[in-house]
Amino acid sequence: MAKGKSKHGGGTLADSATHLLHRALQLALDYHADLAGPHGLTQRQFAVLSAAAAQEGLTQSDLVRATGIDRSTLADLVARMIKKGLLARKKSASDARANAVSLTDLGRESLASGGDPAAKADQKLLGLLSPKKRETFIKILGDLAQAADEAKSGKPAKAKADKPKKRKKKKAAKKAQAKEAA
Repeated sequence: MAKGKSKHGGGTLADSATHLLHRALQLALDYHADLAGPHGLTQRQFAVLSAAAAQEGLTQSDLVRATGIDRSTLADLVARMIKKGLLARKKSASDARANAVSLTDLGRESLASGGDPAAKADQKLLGLLSPKKRETFIKILGDLAQAADEAKSGKPAKAKADKPKKRKKKKAAKKAQAKEAA
C-alpha cells in the first residue's frame, strides 16, 4: 500500500479538506464557548444578532443567506432567541408571507457584550498561525464562503487563478525578453 493512503481508497483523514475544516471549526467553536462562558452567546447566536443588527427587518430567509445557517436550524435558533427576549418577530413590510426579525434592547446589549468573546476567539484561532499565513487563511475562507453562496444561488463556482504562479511566469517571460534584447 502506498505511503499515506488508506486501504479503503482515497487519502487519510489528514489529507481530507472536509475533515480538517470540521476539526478547525470545532476548535473555533470551543474557543468561542470557553470565552463566552456558560451564559454568553453561542457563536451562531452572535452571528444571527450581528446579521440582524447590520440590516434591520431582515426576514428569516435573509438571515439564512447572511449567516450560512441552514433554514431549519435557523428557524429553531430564532424561535429560542425570541423566547430569550433577544429577538422580536413581526410580519415583513415588503413580503406579507415572511416574518421580519429585529433585535430587542436585550438583543442589542447581548450583541455588544458578545463581541468581545467573538473577537478574542478569532484572535486565539488566528494566533495559531504565523502572521504571514493569517491573511491568506482569511482570504481562503472568504473564497470558500463566496463559492458556497454562489453554489446556493445556482451560479457556477469558478476556481481562482493561482496569482503567484502567474507572477512567476510573467517574471520569467520578462527575463527571457531582456536576454533576447541584450
